[in-house]
Amino acid sequence: MTIRVLLADDQALLRATFRILIDSVEDMTVVAEAADGQEALDLADTHRPDVILMDLRMPHVDGVAATAAICARPELAESRVLILTTFENDLNVAKALRAGASGFLGKGVSPEVLLSGIRTVAAGDALLSPAATRSLITRFLATPEAPEYGDLPAAVRTLTEREREVMALAAYGKSNAEIAAELVLSPLTVRSHIQRAMTKLDARDRAQLVVIAYRSGLVKPGPDS
Repeated sequence: MTIRVLLADDQALLRATFRILIDSVEDMTVVAEAADGQEALDLADTHRPDVILMDLRMPHVDGVAATAAICARPELAESRVLILTTFENDLNVAKALRAGASGFLGKGVSPEVLLSGIRTVAAGDALLSPAATRSLITRFLATPEAPEYGDLPAAVRTLTEREREVMALAAYGKSNAEIAAELVLSPLTVRSHIQRAMTKLDARDRAQLVVIAYRSGLVKPGPDS
């Protein structure tokens, strides 16, 4: 299956560089390019891409607003937003994750990491830059905001004890294999628990589970976060 990618960045040279890279591999193709958030939303409606590489700082409609609009549309539920930013600890990254982005990477990553990230997000997994995620969660994602925050604990209580346990370990950044080893379960069973938790919490993907886990108080950042 070919992964269909939409590029959203106000820098034409950067878009051209990304297009050359993405079109150079057999399993990906760039279907459209957008120079601002509104254009990204319009093109997403037209092309229904698998992955949208979204810059946060664009003129007119920025990447945060565009991400929120894309993730709010049921018809774009299969389109995943991957944030590309030079500001990995930026509050705007946290806002984009809350809005439904599937993850983020710094613009300085290697071509191999970027291509791997696109594949990861297209597969429905979260991509949270290891260098910045812990700080990001500590500073922004774990901060409650009424009234949105007030609904989360009740929703989390609908999970079974095992689902909450698996979700908490996922929020600490553990892979399915690591969770399986710790809980003495099969990776397939862990994946099933993750999928059920996502369904009950109406989470688009694993990244949203991480956000919900911290913002609901199910998981709290440790002193070394």
